[in-house]
Amino acid sequence: MPIAATAWHKAIGLAVGGRVRDDPAMTKPALTRSNTVTADARLRLRVVFDDGVRLGPGKADLLGLIDEHGSIAAAGRAMKMSYKRAWMLVEEMNAAFQNPLVESSRGGSHGGGARLTATGQEVLKAYRGMEERLSAEATQELAFLTGLRVDVSGGK
Repeated sequence: MPIAATAWHKAIGLAVGGRVRDDPAMTKPALTRSNTVTADARLRLRVVFDDGVRLGPGKADLLGLIDEHGSIAAAGRAMKMSYKRAWMLVEEMNAAFQNPLVESSRGGSHGGGARLTATGQEVLKAYRGMEERLSAEATQELAFLTGLRVDVSGGK
């Protein structure tokens, strides 16, 4: 069932070839080739601020893993990223917002660690919410685009 296009859909560009989601041509992907694609498509959200700062899936995953592990080093390892790279990304995110997103404490006899601040939790929640809403809103367009793809697997 087609969903009526709203100004929001048009504003964020949920259109294909000038057609928005309530266009009947968008409801059934046209498969004109005999080979079909079995892989699903997915969206990856990247927020680009006016000053060039970016917040995308990698930084969001890093925040989520810091929240889960309580450690920047452990979060970096989970992402197969160097400790230095993880720290650099945390410092970049902390500098980009009014309040830091991650708070850390040095090791020692009591152990160190890191945690998301209230702002960090809010930023991660907002990012994940945008991801979920965008994915839910774009399922029809993703199916349409997937239906137009060529099977490049060679039948494997």
